[in-house]
Parts: sequence; C-alpha cells; structure tokens
Amino acid sequence: MIVLSASRRTDIPAFYMDWFMAGIRAGAFQVENPYNGRVSRVPADPGRVAAIVFWSKNYHAFLEGGYARELLERGYRLFFHFTVNSPHALLEPGLPGLDERLEQVRKLTELVPPEAVNWRFDPVCWFRNGRGDVQNNLADFVRIADGMARAGVTACTTSFVDIYPKVRRRAGREARLDFLDVGLEKRIHVLLRMNEVLKSLGIRLQVCCERELQEVLGPGGEILPGACISHDRLEAVYGPLGLSHRRDRGQRSAAGCGCHESRDVGSYRQQPCGHGCLYCYGNPVRAKGRGGKGGGP
Repeated sequence: MIVLSASRRTDIPAFYMDWFMAGIRAGAFQVENPYNGRVSRVPADPGRVAAIVFWSKNYHAFLEGGYARELLERGYRLFFHFTVNSPHALLEPGLPGLDERLEQVRKLTELVPPEAVNWRFDPVCWFRNGRGDVQNNLADFVRIADGMARAGVTACTTSFVDIYPKVRRRAGREARLDFLDVGLEKRIHVLLRMNEVLKSLGIRLQVCCERELQEVLGPGGEILPGACISHDRLEAVYGPLGLSHRRDRGQRSAAGCGCHESRDVGSYRQQPCGHGCLYCYGNPVRAKGRGGKGGGP
C-alpha cells in the first residue's frame, strides 16, 4: 500500500483537480522526476492507495467541484494539509480572504474526521519593506488558531522561512522586500508563544525541518518534530492500512524531516503553482487558465 502526495511541488487542489481526477480514473499517474526528468508510473487505484494526502492554500475549487464526493465514493481515504497564514498582499498575492479560507476548513472537517485536517502556518517570516520598516506575518495567528479550533483541527505545523538566493532576489525585484534571517533566540521565543496560544485551544504544535530548533528545545517537550506525511497519524485516523512506516529518503532528513514514504504526483515544471507566494522555493508563476473546475484563486 502506498500514500499519494498531491502535492509538495504545486497546489493541485487549487489548480489541477481535473488533471488529478483523470489519473484517478485511469488508475495511474505518469510522474516526471524533478531532478533527472525520468517518468515513472504511480498506481492510483483504491486497492493500492492507502490514503491521498492533499496540500493546498485554497480548497475552493476542490470543494465546489465535487471532487471530494467522487473520491470518497470511490473508496479513497483523504488527508488534508491546509496552509493558512496571516493575509498579506505582497507575501501571498493570489489567495482569497481569510474568512473564506476558514470556512473552507470547516467544510473539510465535515468531509473527513477533523484529525485528518492539518493546519500549516508556514513559513513564519520577518522582512524589511521599501520604507525600511521591519514586519512579520504573525498578525492573525490567534484569529486563525481560534477558527481552526472551532472546526475541530487538533494539530498545527510551522517552520521559519528558508531564504534561498532566488527567493531574496525575487522579493527585492517584485516587491522591494528583504527577508530577514532572525536569530535562534527570537525563533524559540516565537515558538513558545505560539504554543501557549495553541495549547489553550487544544491544538498541538509541531515544527517542520527545523533540526536546530528541535535540538535546543530537547526531546520530550510540548513542541514536537513534524512528519507531514506520517503513517502513524494516518493509521490513527483510519485504522491499520498496511503501510511500511519507513522514512522517506527523498525528503530533507538532515534538516529534521520525519516524513514517511509517499509518492508525489505533482510537477514543478508541468503544473506551475498560480499563487505567486513571494517566499516560495518553487518558481511562483501564475497558472492562468490551467486550473481545475472552479478556477484558481
């Protein structure tokens, strides 16, 4: 049994659900390796797929297009990562308003057990704008956390922005922003404050690919190392699935990634994400006219 990841490489629920459903109906995906270009066949029939893990910042097209209903009727188990950050017109220019996205969370937790919806507040970042003012994207964290708790979400994953050279160049060129690399003490302070808020709401906090922070926080604490695709968590929600529980060697294990094996079916090149997020490690090219039913944000 395998886990389908849809997708770390692009936002399939927002833009490419027609393409995804074509693969589901055909019983397989033809997936291009992003490093060497080789194409491999990934099975997609319910008898081989233990669960589908979706990743998105906007589930409007997914929800309004009836895709969830068809997938559930076909017997697939669904798990949703939903990235909801504080709205910012420069950082995330292609997203609907916060109220709409919090309503999408509620609809997702009506489709599947709330434990099968994971909130990502990711990444936390600081930046200097063209006037020299230092800002961050934490302003609406408490409001979002409250909305997640009301929907029954019990876990939040976070990390701090990785400032790749191309990200820095793009931010300066497109928005006159300079992302700031804040110190370890500041990041620890922010994590502890986030955890205070979440703990009061019954939400546990975990960090993604933050080994340095994990080493300072130490084992056995309240803030846990994350595994965005966790066979343990999937089986806690859906019961025994016959999964391997092996670590995914293709992920950033050196940085602290704890993910288990999955097969990602997205493509950076063939399915560019249309959100245009300024901090994205992928190339944020608008994907006009290439979305699934309901269109993109």
